[in-house]
Amino acid sequence: MAIDEIKIGGLGARQRRVEDNRFIRGKGNYVDDVVLPGMLHMEILRSPLAHARIRSIDVSKAWDMPGVRLVLTGDMLAARNLAWMPTLSYDTQAVLATDKVRFQGQEVAAVVADDPYVAKDACEAIVVDYEPLPAIVNPTQAMAPDAPLIRDDKVNQPDNKVFDWEVGDRERTDQAFAEADLVSRIEMHYPRSHPSPIETCGSIADFDRSTGKLTVYMTTQAPHIIRAAVAMVAELPEHMIRIISPDLGGGFGNKVPVYPGYVVSILASILTERPVKWIEDKTGNLISTGFGRDVYLQGELALRNDGRILGVRMHTTSDHGAFFSDAQPSKFKIGLMHSAFACYDIPSAHLTATGVYTNKAPGGVAYRCSFRVTEAMYFQERMVHAAAEDLGIDQAEFRRRNLVRDDDFPHRTAFGFLTDSGQYTKCLDLGLEAIDYEGFRREQAAAREQGRLLGIGISTMTEPLGAGNSREYDILGIKMFDAAELRVHMTGRAILRTGAKTQGQGHETTWAQIVAHELGIPAADVVVEEGDTDTAPFGMGTYASRSTPVAGAAVSMVARKIRAKARRIAAHLLEVSEEDIEWELGRFYVRSAPDRGATIQECAMAAYSNVPDGMEPGLENHAYYDPPNLTWPFAAYIATVEVDPETGVWDVLRVVAVDDCGVRINPMIVEGQIMGGLTEAYAMASMQFITFDADGNCVGSNYMDYLLPTSWETPGFELHEVVTPCPHHPIGAKGVGECATVGGPAAFVNAVHDALKGTGVRNIDMPLLPDRVHRAITTGADVSGAPPVDVDAP
Repeated sequence: MAIDEIKIGGLGARQRRVEDNRFIRGKGNYVDDVVLPGMLHMEILRSPLAHARIRSIDVSKAWDMPGVRLVLTGDMLAARNLAWMPTLSYDTQAVLATDKVRFQGQEVAAVVADDPYVAKDACEAIVVDYEPLPAIVNPTQAMAPDAPLIRDDKVNQPDNKVFDWEVGDRERTDQAFAEADLVSRIEMHYPRSHPSPIETCGSIADFDRSTGKLTVYMTTQAPHIIRAAVAMVAELPEHMIRIISPDLGGGFGNKVPVYPGYVVSILASILTERPVKWIEDKTGNLISTGFGRDVYLQGELALRNDGRILGVRMHTTSDHGAFFSDAQPSKFKIGLMHSAFACYDIPSAHLTATGVYTNKAPGGVAYRCSFRVTEAMYFQERMVHAAAEDLGIDQAEFRRRNLVRDDDFPHRTAFGFLTDSGQYTKCLDLGLEAIDYEGFRREQAAAREQGRLLGIGISTMTEPLGAGNSREYDILGIKMFDAAELRVHMTGRAILRTGAKTQGQGHETTWAQIVAHELGIPAADVVVEEGDTDTAPFGMGTYASRSTPVAGAAVSMVARKIRAKARRIAAHLLEVSEEDIEWELGRFYVRSAPDRGATIQECAMAAYSNVPDGMEPGLENHAYYDPPNLTWPFAAYIATVEVDPETGVWDVLRVVAVDDCGVRINPMIVEGQIMGGLTEAYAMASMQFITFDADGNCVGSNYMDYLLPTSWETPGFELHEVVTPCPHHPIGAKGVGECATVGGPAAFVNAVHDALKGTGVRNIDMPLLPDRVHRAITTGADVSGAPPVDVDAP
């Protein structure tokens, strides 16, 4: 009898996450849980100023404190050629500042001591003489003719510009705008956001001089990339470096880059010949580790009176902070911003982008998105909303007229991407029906008669996931494929290792489900291991929703290799030719005699005891998966709100989400990912606020100012699904972990703007704090959120 795939935990099974067995019992193993014999503790001294020359650093009092083992400064690192390190974007970043500090919170010195509190006290004893310099906190200041040069350490760097970049067809787009009946324009700023994982960054470096081996326990989403970076910086051979990434308390892109603390702890271990632990505090994490977003847009749509979009123009200016350290594919200077409008059938488009240095912590991490896709989709949906209003066309109908049709796949976008499959209109219509769009419009009109402001916002988006194929995608020249190794033991149980690294996505559960789907081995019999470069196959790590599209595909492919060998073993056991063997889940059988068969477990036993002549024993293999294309999930998010015109406070009434992420491996985990993503989307739209004053001070460096939504504030979510398999993925999956964070913010913001329709307000920058909304209502003018902020304002 064929195995019931759901019962063994295969594709479609709503399996509880197996990793939760240890997490809910407090048995997770995080970096800070690791204690090594003779371990020392490190603390970092950070700059209180955003821009200042370092006249001198006096560390004598720190050295005199009992328990202090080592004090490091930038000059000491420079003597070892370690004061600067490469970034993932081919820039350089200071490890410990030497000449000057370039953002508040920059690393200036480090103390290693017997106790973390002694190290912290010793840091406070260090005296740094700063010469303050003017701070730059936005691109306009950065590109002013008289702006101070931030990166005066770089040769041939005349100004604060990082790059200019463009993509698309300028000439064709200009022609579309010349032929347009109407041009819709909007300007906005997507503010800095911080991923704010529960666990901060940290590392434990352990250099063994007797063997020359360096072992580093580290909070990283990409262990193999970190190993390569450490090898370049520390000038150690890769095979003598072991990176172990244990359980991670969240990542969201924040734990992809190489941070100075990692490098300093490694050097400290080499110098002291003892393990050295460094764990960030929350403020250090908020003000110094990788930010997301901070991009400005000037957007234009060329429109026909019948509601068709003829062309798109976008210019973005991105604030990269003091160092260009974006974690993104090398050839795309502004990430995948040109994925904008991929779900709309638009004839022409052109995007220009400029990046600048400012006196802020380096930003640009792919905070739960595929390299700037969150900004792209937010700008897209705000532009679409504004254009519908300019034309006087209902926002749902305007989208419907421009969405890519079901029969137009694969679809080549105006920016050159090739989208794979989708049912975009079906998703939109399902969402409109679920929220009772027409009924709400009637309710909205009646409420206006009573002075109440109701609004409904729509966001329809498709996101490129799974970067990416080796023809186009690399980081530091390393192609972005992934790998998996699978070993089936003689008892039929299995161990799977991948180059990915989970930080909450549920890999230990879903990877086992893929194996169950391919081989019929119960998911409970498959152990998944990740995060150790000594045992895991090479992989680019987990970010930008690469898990299922790339690593999950590698799991599927290696399982198929195992099945192919097991098929030959089954033919041997059943004494027939391989051509006579058929497969059903968990079992091979003879085509002419279906009751004669061999289970996958019987084949596994035979692999170690009774293989055909000439065949190697064992049942194990590996696979490297280079995706032929990105995957393109689609979603429609619809939110309704009520805005209090007296206070500017807005409340979410309902949120409907319709996601098409292809085949769902574990529907329960998918739903959890969507709910988590929508929660982050709501937070960005309503409350998360990190900005800077005129002196470069970070406003929002604690959780009293940078608010995280709790269950009290978070609205409820109504989830629906459409399934359009990806035609080139082994199991038809597309990925979903980031979609709601990418597409969700615009739904909330569009809903508030819909409520304010008729006031003359075109744009309020996120977060839509009550005072901003109230100001917009009372003035009828747009509200910018760009820094600097006036901290003395009421």
